Amino acid sequence: MKALILNSGLGKRMGGLTSEHPKCMTDIDGRETILSRQLKMLQQCGVTEVVMTTGFFNGVLVEYCNSLNLALQYTFVINPVYYKTNYIYSIYLAKDHLDDDIVLMHGDLVFELGILQDVLKKDYSCMTVSSNIPLPPKDFKAVFKDDLIKQVGIEFFDNAVAAQPLYKLNKADWKVWLDRIIVYCENGQVSCYAENAFNEVSDKCLIYLMDFADRLCGEIDTPDDLTAIRDRLKKL
Repeated sequence: MKALILNSGLGKRMGGLTSEHPKCMTDIDGRETILSRQLKMLQQCGVTEVVMTTGFFNGVLVEYCNSLNLALQYTFVINPVYYKTNYIYSIYLAKDHLDDDIVLMHGDLVFELGILQDVLKKDYSCMTVSSNIPLPPKDFKAVFKDDLIKQVGIEFFDNAVAAQPLYKLNKADWKVWLDRIIVYCENGQVSCYAENAFNEVSDKCLIYLMDFADRLCGEIDTPDDLTAIRDRLKKL
């Protein structure tokens, strides 16, 4: 099992909070950053290998990860065109390091330890969703049938639940998805979501719902998101 953490984005909507470091290094509770919290949870759950995509702040991010002194083996993959591609291309650049079961997460995602534990203990591929949260207008939704995810995107509302980019992917399912990501990128389709590629092979890449209900699992895209997450963390 390897972790794949996507940290190539610019984090523009965070304003000055990302002027000197990537969004994943944003402080969330006075002790931890988004990333340090993710990494410590992965270590606690027994994951030892982390593949991390990077972008503009590559050097800052590498130095920071090493400074945490965790028992993790890192592979850093820089996306040199981070400013004009989406994370589908970052995954493509990391493809040679991803021949394993994968726990995939976005680098701005904050979640409870119990959610990660629940994801990792599944013997099938899954994605975190919440049937209790109203459908977000501009964020990921997962269309499903019989607990099996058929499509993921921001544009879907029918037969859908709110979804977050935390996946546990068995090697066989991941290969199907990754192969389609490779096709996309080698055809120049590098500005869309990786989930666009998944949507074309969801009949072969079998990903099930993992409902986290009311527990904390959310991305930090804006200062308002940061405030909301900090408030939730204080209550945990």
